[in-house]
Parts: sequence; structure tokens; C-alpha cells
Amino acid sequence: MFNKTLIQSVLLAIGIAATTATFAADAKLQALVKDADAYRLAMDAGRVETEIRSFKAGQLDKTRNYTVYPKPGNRLLVLFRSPAERGQKLLMQGDDFWLMMPSSQRPLRITPMQKLLGEASSGDIATMTWGEDYAAASLGEETVAGQPCVKLELTATRKGVSYPRVVAWIAKKGHAPVQAELYVASDKLAKVASFTLGEASDAGGRRQVTTMTLTDHLQKERSTEVHYLSRTPKTLGDEWFNPAFLVRAESPQ
Repeated sequence: MFNKTLIQSVLLAIGIAATTATFAADAKLQALVKDADAYRLAMDAGRVETEIRSFKAGQLDKTRNYTVYPKPGNRLLVLFRSPAERGQKLLMQGDDFWLMMPSSQRPLRITPMQKLLGEASSGDIATMTWGEDYAAASLGEETVAGQPCVKLELTATRKGVSYPRVVAWIAKKGHAPVQAELYVASDKLAKVASFTLGEASDAGGRRQVTTMTLTDHLQKERSTEVHYLSRTPKTLGDEWFNPAFLVRAESPQ
């Protein structure tokens, strides 16, 4: 009886230790992913002036401009600024997306994969929050673009994300995002994203992603560049993230 009890106690202790180690490893990976988010997202609430350039066979096809207002709680408002689209608004609330057209008084439900321009979808410009929307697992280490990286598999934890699975390479030094493979629901590789850091830093001295380049793997010779032109602190009231209010309101300045 003594030996059986002792063995059970040892096994229980080993199990607790293994579980604790797993939780610690998971927490470390999630912290790493959140560090990478800070390079891309910059702030919980603010105003991000964004330019999207669409390319065909390496040649510039179209350019569009957007103003993006992120807000805590997986909320985001996009205002269309280019003459061909002026007056349109895109709203994200968690898993739900709406498009407001100036000629309509009814918000249109859309999916995060519907295109804004070229190969940039509404979900791309909304910017995926890896730390909140995905669970991370380690795939080892690799060197990408000359940078030693931690390779992670990110599995979506909510249904409204554009890509259920992401394979991300995050720099070992500084934890900046370097590259990401974006997979659609069929588990086909849809796009490869690469990230360029600018020289300007945020208030904490961290350099920010100024360009995200999306190379399409479903439609060859197509690519899109998402340029983050400026980021400034600005908080919109909660009413701006209500589709019923948004269809009647003038765009915020």
C-alpha cells in the first residue's frame, strides 16, 4: 500500500510539474506574439492613415487611401478616402463586418475575406491581432531574410478571423514580425506577408511596421502593399462602432 501510494504521489507530482511547464511555455509564446503585435498595431486606440497599392505582374495597378480607427474589444472603423470610394465605411465588431455605402441607409454584412483592393481583404486592413485571436505553438527556429527567427504556428481561437491558420516568423532579437504564411479555411496557402520596419519609433522607442507586403499564392503575379503612413492617438466614442449610427453619421475628422 505504501509503495502504491508513493508511486501515485510521484506520478501526480510529475503530472503537475509537466502541466505547469506547459502553461509556462504557452504563456511565453503568447507574450512573444503580443510583442510582435506591438510593432504592427502601435496603439489600442488611434488613427492610422493607410495606403494600399495593388500590383499585377510587378506593375502598379491601383492605389487607394483609408483612415483606420482601432478600438479595444476587437472593434475597428475604416473610412474610404480615395475619390472612387469616398463616403464608404467599413466597420468591424468582433466577428462581424459591415460595409456602409453613401447611397444606402442599410449597412451591408460582409465577410472578412471580401476584397477592398487587389489582394488586400477587409480582414487584412483591419489587421489581425495575433496575441488575442490565435493560440501559438512552437515550430522551432529558422533564419528568414537574414534574421534568426522563432517559427510559430498560430491557430485561430475565434471564427471571424480572415485566416484560421498562420505560420509566423518572429525575430529572436526584439521580437519584430518578419514573415507570415496566411492559410484559408481549406488550409491552402493564400498569401505570404512580409513586414518592413521604419526608422520612426513609438513612445516606448520601438520601431513600427511601415509596410506589409502581401504576395498572393492563389492568383499568381498579384501582390499588394499596405503602407501605414502615420499613426496618431485619437479615441472615437462608442457610437461610431454601431452600424445603425454609422449609416446616418458624417465621417469623423
